[in-house]
Amino acid sequence: MEEIRYSPIGVIHSPFKEIKGMPIQPSGARGVAGTVEVNPKFADGLQDLEGFSHIFLVYHFHLAQEYSLKVKPFLDDTMRGVFATRAPKRPNAIGISVARLVRIEGFTLHIEDVDMVDGTPLLDIKPYVPEFDAKQAARIGWLAGKTDKVTRAEADDRFK
Repeated sequence: MEEIRYSPIGVIHSPFKEIKGMPIQPSGARGVAGTVEVNPKFADGLQDLEGFSHIFLVYHFHLAQEYSLKVKPFLDDTMRGVFATRAPKRPNAIGISVARLVRIEGFTLHIEDVDMVDGTPLLDIKPYVPEFDAKQAARIGWLAGKTDKVTRAEADDRFK
């Protein structure tokens, strides 16, 4: 396979200066405010985005040093395959989060439900559309019975 390269289109700013103690998912970060600074050369791509209440942020887990195919996720004490988790130590350190879009001012997106560390490189933005994106899951694997913990769970340093 050929190498694939991406360049950031901006940077995500949040109140979290380090991983330890931050929420592990947007549902555990309700109301946490942040901003996305989009590189001005991509500003035209923001046209019509303010009509959406929520957006997907696709980003690079820039603090993940290496990957592991087996990880112990935050909501469990059992080693799991990394592709069955949302852990940052992935072969391609790509993360996704759904954030609430509050407003856009120039190249700055004001967002809420921020679960990323400050300075996270942004790779892409996509509109969240419930009819496309919200699915009623029949099975959620090892997370069954654990999802209610996400609002209380905080990241620790296990993925440094």
